[in-house]
Amino acid sequence: MIPTFVITLREGVEASLIVGIIAAFLVKEGRQDAMRQMWIGVAIAIALCTAVGVGLDLIGQQLPQKEQEGLETIIGVVAVAAVTYMIVWMRRHARSIKGTLEGEAASALATGSTFALVGMAFLAVLREGFETSVFLLAAFQDSTDTTAAGAGAVLGLIAAIAIGVGLYRGGVRINLTRFFRFTGLILVFVAAGLLASAAHTGHEAGWINSFQGQALDLTWLVQPGTVSGALLTGMLGLQPTPTQIEVAVYLLYAVPMTLYVLWPDRPRRRRESSDSVTSRQGQGAPAQNPA
Repeated sequence: MIPTFVITLREGVEASLIVGIIAAFLVKEGRQDAMRQMWIGVAIAIALCTAVGVGLDLIGQQLPQKEQEGLETIIGVVAVAAVTYMIVWMRRHARSIKGTLEGEAASALATGSTFALVGMAFLAVLREGFETSVFLLAAFQDSTDTTAAGAGAVLGLIAAIAIGVGLYRGGVRINLTRFFRFTGLILVFVAAGLLASAAHTGHEAGWINSFQGQALDLTWLVQPGTVSGALLTGMLGLQPTPTQIEVAVYLLYAVPMTLYVLWPDRPRRRRESSDSVTSRQGQGAPAQNPA
């Protein structure tokens, strides 16, 4: 439940943040007439992403067991790639996203066409929605309780919409950098667990046959059928008896990505601003005659 909640919460906040910035800019510029086109783009993107998720699930159900394992492996790897891209992109653009989007929206309005606005909203929601559909599909395949996973996804989406509306209306103030860093850290371990599961299903599909010996015995920590076991499996992706290849891919992904997410931002702007002020002061300081 927790992994799917975090997935839809984070992806939903990203999408609603982008759409909310565009909508607020249109209202500020007195272009409420362009709101309809923007929502058309959002609706088309949501429909396409839903169709992709449902289509992949239906295709998987029709395949023989071995091919199903292969498809699950591919979906798991694609999901990990998508969440990795999402974490890196938001880490680089979280602080400048508002200015960038408002600049693009202003350019679109200056041309007298709202087609670019439709494209902006469409592509933003399409990207987040595609990542969500693939990641959720992989999470559902890896979950032992699909009902709880579905409930978590719905609750996360509701919370994301509420946060998005609050940000748009100005009634909610959150530190987006910290929010995306915290949720990104959780998703790192979820993605690492999915990658380990992909290694397992890859073996079931006959694609990975090396390093299949048991690496660890975590049954004392991850006890199947218990709440703590479900949390450790769902949150950290830990399995009771992981194989060598599963432990290897888990650590090779989780360790560098955790360091990347937690690594403090370099105060470039402060240093550049300070250097610029110092330079101006030096250039403008009057020369002093020696006594």
